[in-house]
Amino acid sequence: MRETFTQVTYLVASILFILGLRSLTKPDSARRGMQYAAVGMLLAIVGTLVQHEIVRYDWIAGGLVLGTIIGIPLGTQVPMTAMPQRIAISHMFGALAATLVGIAEYWLHGAELGAAKMAAVGFEVLFGSLTVTGSFMAFGKLQEIITGRSVTYKGQNAVNITLFGATVLMFFYLIFDPGNAVIFYTMIALALCIGVFMVLPIGGADMPVVISLLNSYAGLASAATGFAIGNNVLIIAGALDGASGFILSIVMSKAMNRSFQNVIFGAFGAAPTTSAKTASGLSVRSISADDAAIQLAYAKLLIIVPGYGMAVAQAQHQVRELAELIEKKGGEVKYAIHPVAGRMPGHMNVLLAEANVPYDRLYDMDEINGEFERADVALVIGANDVVNPAARADKSSPIYGMPILNADKAQSIIVLKRSMNPGFAGIENELFYNDKTSLLFGDAKTSLSKLVAEMKTV
Repeated sequence: MRETFTQVTYLVASILFILGLRSLTKPDSARRGMQYAAVGMLLAIVGTLVQHEIVRYDWIAGGLVLGTIIGIPLGTQVPMTAMPQRIAISHMFGALAATLVGIAEYWLHGAELGAAKMAAVGFEVLFGSLTVTGSFMAFGKLQEIITGRSVTYKGQNAVNITLFGATVLMFFYLIFDPGNAVIFYTMIALALCIGVFMVLPIGGADMPVVISLLNSYAGLASAATGFAIGNNVLIIAGALDGASGFILSIVMSKAMNRSFQNVIFGAFGAAPTTSAKTASGLSVRSISADDAAIQLAYAKLLIIVPGYGMAVAQAQHQVRELAELIEKKGGEVKYAIHPVAGRMPGHMNVLLAEANVPYDRLYDMDEINGEFERADVALVIGANDVVNPAARADKSSPIYGMPILNADKAQSIIVLKRSMNPGFAGIENELFYNDKTSLLFGDAKTSLSKLVAEMKTV
């Protein structure tokens, strides 16, 4: 009876996971998708708790309480600006759980494991371990505990490839000789080192892809855990997580005109090279809030380009208020969303949705790029590399070939920016020196509040 109940709850949970993932493909159904997934996870936990293999519930109860204590603040108290870090640390916890289950399975059975089960356990701890340290490194870079820039040294790629090769050889050795505990724990230690060395040379510009890729690894580790302990829901959920994370990584790499090899070994985000164009001898044109408000008040079409600066300032509500004022004056407002704007996929979409910006006003890059030429004003709020024309023309630029938003094609460009500091790629933005561009310096939230106040007087 217990087994039947468990398998039924696992089946329903798996269906809900699939429905939840599908619902995430559209903004207006994303919230419902998350609710499906949450109910599915609850059912999976309930189904697991009634299994007859459980001998004691005290440790499980302690784990549930501890997980709740950690999970509620992570879900409710972490600001949207820190959401990428929260996701990275969540991947670390998931991978750590998978790794510990694999270690426990080996500790209990060791040499008794057959080749197939040893392959599942080995795969689980290998990818789980490198995801633990890799995710923690990503968290540290995003939280600025360690430098967000690329850290490289001579022979780095050779060291990384050698480490990975040695770890894979140990993995295959264990399939044929599962009882060699020294090799097993050495493989785990090397995998932990790989996670550190893999993320160390990756700069902030590639961090969204890295987080997505680590999510894929965590999913693969969870699926392997399911095979190792015979848990169907872990196999299905892990496969969904791994496949979706991998597909998302491909989509994001394509949006940045980057390959996985380029992400892992390309050191994107390093200091700019001397061959790249610089802005020496050029100057920017600043604008006051009242002058900017006049331009916006008479714009028939305004395209807003949100970026990480908007997220840092938590200015999404002021953006919506400004848009509503322009619409009341007869203007049209659209939002141009670059696939890698911010620090994670969908970062801008979530922030704007939080401010009740209508979903149908959000346009992805392919949909909106053709509209910039007829836009009276492009309002760039804290975005940098995703609107940098150097991606089109400067072959020496590290972002050359990356698809960008065509903000420079608008009749007039207003950029809200705190300072002239470069973006994640560490290079100057040619858009700021364009004759059509004016810069309104200051915190985005403060600048937008001033624009709203001035707009009400125009």
